[in-house]
Amino acid sequence: MSLGRAVHQKLGSAGREVGGQGEAAPEAERDEARTARYETGSLGRDDLLGQVLAKANMEAAWKRVKSNRGSAWVDGLSIAETADDLRAHWPRIRGSLLDGSYRPLPVHRVQIPKPDGGVRELGIPTVTDRLIQQALLQILQRKIDPTFSEHSYGFRPGRRAHDAVLDAQRYVQEGYRVVVDVDLKKFFDRVNHDILMERLARRIDDKAVLRLIRRYLVAGIMDGGVVMERFEGTPQGGPLSPLLVNVLLDEVDRELERRGHRFVR
Repeated sequence: MSLGRAVHQKLGSAGREVGGQGEAAPEAERDEARTARYETGSLGRDDLLGQVLAKANMEAAWKRVKSNRGSAWVDGLSIAETADDLRAHWPRIRGSLLDGSYRPLPVHRVQIPKPDGGVRELGIPTVTDRLIQQALLQILQRKIDPTFSEHSYGFRPGRRAHDAVLDAQRYVQEGYRVVVDVDLKKFFDRVNHDILMERLARRIDDKAVLRLIRRYLVAGIMDGGVVMERFEGTPQGGPLSPLLVNVLLDEVDRELERRGHRFVR
């Protein structure tokens, strides 16, 4: 059986056992209690989760994850081993995604040296969680990305840093001479979860998807074999993180537009 057929199987027993999947689970419950509108309930107008789990979308997500390769992390499963695992267990994983019992595993902390001497922290999900995040991204990006500012170029499909440079050159040609360079230090690491979820809920109407994204935010970080809870940030390394930070940064873009500034981001 191919993986594509496996991810499209009808549900077996609903849900799966999720106990013992990391220390972040209690925090996920507390977060959901504080924001009741993200609790289990009707899917909402969009039925985005159904679109996320559709056969064609899952197959496209798997091809993308497989092409990006990457190593085995918290669960120790490589891409090939994950493919075997999904063939056997996808109906139960899919069921747990649908009934709201799915718990992502913690991400693996990796530190990448930066040219300035510092480090960039990445949080790498398991292959299964990268697959689910990629499937989410493919549906959410089509819905949300067109609402972003035309001055935004970071982490967006069909837009490149070269295009941003061309915009900046045009501003110079129009006579603008003062340049302000702004860098939000450790922005990915300091994202407020509650603010992000509130902004995201303005753009999508699917409580199941909002709940799942919240659980990815609080899934925890494993470093040196120890799992630490996460109360802020959306670590770089997962497919979904760039879209989530653009949801927040779009407010910055709109404020700059309101003030009449010429800018690119």
